Amino acid sequence: MENNKKKINVLSIIFKLLTTFTLLCLLLSYIAPYFHPNTIAILPFFGICYPIFAVATLSFLFFWTIFRSKWAIFCLFILLIGGKLHFRTFAVQVFNEEKSPANSLSIMSYNVRLFGIYEDNSHTIRNNIFTYLRSENPDVACFQEYYRQDKPTKFETFDSLKNSLGMIDYHERTAHKKKGRQNFGVAIFSKFPMIAKGDVIFDSQSGQDFNYCIFADIVKDKDTFRIYNVHLQSIKLSNYPNEVSDKENSSGTEVLLNISRKLKIAFQKRAEQSRRIIIHMKTSPYPTVVCGDFNDTPMSYTYNQFDRLLVDAFRNSSWGIGRTYNGRLPAGRIDYIFHSPNLSSTGFKIQKEIFSDHLAISCKIYKP
Repeated sequence: MENNKKKINVLSIIFKLLTTFTLLCLLLSYIAPYFHPNTIAILPFFGICYPIFAVATLSFLFFWTIFRSKWAIFCLFILLIGGKLHFRTFAVQVFNEEKSPANSLSIMSYNVRLFGIYEDNSHTIRNNIFTYLRSENPDVACFQEYYRQDKPTKFETFDSLKNSLGMIDYHERTAHKKKGRQNFGVAIFSKFPMIAKGDVIFDSQSGQDFNYCIFADIVKDKDTFRIYNVHLQSIKLSNYPNEVSDKENSSGTEVLLNISRKLKIAFQKRAEQSRRIIIHMKTSPYPTVVCGDFNDTPMSYTYNQFDRLLVDAFRNSSWGIGRTYNGRLPAGRIDYIFHSPNLSSTGFKIQKEIFSDHLAISCKIYKP
C-alpha cells in the first residue's frame, strides 16, 4: 500500500514539473512576437513552438480537471493570459458571407517552388499549376520561387502565365544564372495596368539568395492599389535550388544544431527585411496589400510587425487553422495576405491540391 502511495506521489511530482515547464514555455511563446530576435535570441524558438505548448497546456488542463486539482486553475489562467494571441493561429469568421463588389480585386499569392523544374515529373507539376491558376483566374497573381528560362526554352512559363491568364502587365525581380539562362525570384502578373513598379532592397543579398520584395501600383477602374509581393528569408534546409543541405551522415545532434543555427539567422534576417518593407509601405500614396511567403508563423516578431498596421485577410474572412506549408517542417501558416485597414477582404481561400511545398492563398480585396 505504501509503495503504491509512493508511486502516486512520484507521478504527481513528475506531472506537476511537466505542467510547470509547459506553462513557462507557453508564457515565453506569448512574448516572442514583441521582441526583436536580436534582443533575446532564444525567444523566437518558443514562438514557433507555440502550437505544441498550447495543445500540451490544454491536455494538462483536461488531466488536472479530472483529478479536481488546483493545477487546472493554473493551466486555465495561463491560457487566458494569451487572450487574442490564440486567435492569430486560426480564424473564426464562420458566418462571413462571400461578397463580390464590382470594385473588388481578386489576389492570389503562391510559392510555386520553381514550377517543379528540378523534379522528375517537372512538366506535369508545371502544367498542374497552370491548370489550377486558370481555374482560379485571379486578377493579380504574386509568385514566389518564380522560375523563368530565357528563350529558347523547353520549360516555358512566362508566356503561358501571361497569355492563358489574360495578364496585360508584369513585374519581376530575379537572380540570373548564366549557366542554363535561368532566372529565380518573385513576380507579379496583373490583368490591369501597372502605373508604377519597384523593389524594396534587402541587405546581404547574394546570388544564392532569392528572397525579394517587389511592388506594383495597379489601377482597376477608379481605384489604385499598391501590391507588395514578398518572399522573406528562407531557412535553407535543402539544396533546392542551390541551398546547402544537411549532411545525410550527420548525427541527430549535429542536424538539430544546424537547423537551430539556420533558424536563428533566418529570424534575424526576416526582422530586418520586415522593417524595410514597412518603412517603404508607409510612404505609399495608395491603400496597400502585402502578400507572399513570409516564412514565419503568426506567433513571430515578423508577423507581429505587419499585424500591428494591417489586417490579416485570412483572419478577416475565413475560418480554421489555415495551414499553407507542406514542406519538411510542420510550420503551419506562413503565407499571408495583409491589407490596409481602409480596405476590406472576403472569400479567403487556401488551395486544396498540392503541387508545391506551399499552398496557394487568395481572396478579394475592395474599398468598402
